[in-house]
Amino acid sequence: MRYGIIKVATAVPTVKVADCVSNIKEIESLIAQAEGQGAEIIVFPELSITGYTCQDLFRQQLLLDATENCVMQLLEFSRQLDIISIVGAPIVAGDLLLNCALVIQRGKILGIVPKTFLPNYNEFYEKRWFASSQDLRPQEFRYAGHPVSITPAPQLFRTGDGVIFGVEICEDVWAPTPPSNHLTLAGADIIFNLSASDELIGKHDYLKSLLCQQSARTISGYVYSSAGFGESTQDVVYGGNALIYEDGRLLAEGERFSLESQLVTAQIDVERLRSDRRSNTTFVNAQRRMINEDVHVEKAEAAAMPHDFVLERYIHPHPFIPTESDMQKSCEEIFNIQVMGLAKRIVHTHAKTVVIGISGGLDSTLALLVCVKTFDKLKLDRKGIVGVTMPGFGTTGRTHRNAVSLMQTLGVDIREVNISKAVLQHFEDIGQDADVHDVTYENSQARERTQILMDLANKLGGMVIGTGDLSELALGWATYNGDHMSMYAVNASIPKTLIKYLVKYVAQTIDEKSASTLYDIIATPISPELIPADDNGNIQQKTEDLVGPYELHDFFLYHFLRNGFSPRKIFMLAKKAFGENMPPEEGVGRYSDEVILHWLKTFCRRFFNQQFKRSCLPDGPKVGSVTLSPRGDWRMPSDAVSALWLDEVEKLAPKAE
Repeated sequence: MRYGIIKVATAVPTVKVADCVSNIKEIESLIAQAEGQGAEIIVFPELSITGYTCQDLFRQQLLLDATENCVMQLLEFSRQLDIISIVGAPIVAGDLLLNCALVIQRGKILGIVPKTFLPNYNEFYEKRWFASSQDLRPQEFRYAGHPVSITPAPQLFRTGDGVIFGVEICEDVWAPTPPSNHLTLAGADIIFNLSASDELIGKHDYLKSLLCQQSARTISGYVYSSAGFGESTQDVVYGGNALIYEDGRLLAEGERFSLESQLVTAQIDVERLRSDRRSNTTFVNAQRRMINEDVHVEKAEAAAMPHDFVLERYIHPHPFIPTESDMQKSCEEIFNIQVMGLAKRIVHTHAKTVVIGISGGLDSTLALLVCVKTFDKLKLDRKGIVGVTMPGFGTTGRTHRNAVSLMQTLGVDIREVNISKAVLQHFEDIGQDADVHDVTYENSQARERTQILMDLANKLGGMVIGTGDLSELALGWATYNGDHMSMYAVNASIPKTLIKYLVKYVAQTIDEKSASTLYDIIATPISPELIPADDNGNIQQKTEDLVGPYELHDFFLYHFLRNGFSPRKIFMLAKKAFGENMPPEEGVGRYSDEVILHWLKTFCRRFFNQQFKRSCLPDGPKVGSVTLSPRGDWRMPSDAVSALWLDEVEKLAPKAE
């Protein structure tokens, strides 16, 4: 495991019912393939050495002896291998025949896990042949030439890299309280399931839903292998399901109804799972009922890392943006959250109006659209929305035209207050040279605009609607007590990369003239417009030239906050998502390692240094899993030191020859 990521495999061998010798050769072949691909743990189907459909042959001593001999062969085969293999076999323990999972590595049996819940319905009559782990008493005996122990208590296994995993068998996960509940609460990062589930109409979708929910509920990886081609089709058919989940997300799946053996691999991010568990108070509270003494811990032999680490997972470059298939539904849901939040605040405060500064940029456009939707939902006259355009030294004709045009087509009350004279007077009052375009020059304009909005809201009996977004809050790209402040901030948890998709969503459903304006706003470079335009009247101050590409910063922010990743890991993921050698992907920039590192350092520095602005944010609705509200999601001291994070970024930089 490197970067907290482990590669796992699920295998579905073709089987010959009751032909243990043939089956073990197929199992060994798949283990060798998985080892060659760098997998660290591999799981096979239930009773994979004999085949699941042996029926009354399970009572034959000859079959049981053949199974044990094949396990001895497998142990010898695995002696020089680092990979941990989990195979299914019938095992006699005292007077009981048990349906078991054998956990094997480097010629040793690390543990034996018996099945707990045995089906006894339809075509499944396991209780005819097997006993449950609930019938078992702890005992020791020799198996395959090795002393082994077996217990009804749940078992945890730990790899040499510290990954903890547990095992359950088929029907166990269908039970009301699966063993995996107990195992994950006791610390298992990953659950491996050896299964033999037949195919029925609708069952596959239900199975996937079940595994998806179980991995999400337990915040774990879930690796599932089910019997496939070669099992008896006397009454039912086995499709050979190979599925790998991580916290409710399907990472990989095999081909159902394949006539050949399958090997499916995926990388599970254990560090992310552990971070989520620490943050999830429900999961933590559920652990209180655990009696750790009931869980037997086996330590797997430390595995060497013979392969160079290669990140094989797809890394979404824009983690905040919904997939194309979910875009419309997600945008509608986001608007509903924003609208409901603002509607409640308007009703509660008995506000007669809302006042909003309209710049012609994306943020204020989205906030205005939220106001319009809210007023429509409350059946209020849109003239109660007071849109204020406040041209200053850096305002361009393009943004001003778009601001006015949009307000006109949306039918809101339009006000215009030119701030130039007031700001010049302020410069004179404080002794600021108007030709010096420093931070005072810029912030004075932002604070003047906020003063106008606040005073106008008082005059009209309304509230100021904030327009700033999540990305700006993360970077501190807001003027303290300027655009940083409002009476309700509807965009506070919307990242910059998502805003244009929300505006585009509205543009596709609105009148033609408004849509035309919205599309031009989307195409306008992002800028605070606090520095005068160039000689041709074009925007000269472009935000992304100063603080870096927002798609990079949103990527950094997501993995820093949502997953708690270190700069080292974020850099590794960013190279995969944005690197110069990445496959072409529409709408995604490509950046060299040096550029990614440069802006990662900027992100770490600004995120820590600008916390004081986030410690006193106005109220606003939470939309996604990541937000920076100081009252809930992100509580950080304003004087926290960034040295650890910046030092790690420095260590990532290539050394000069």
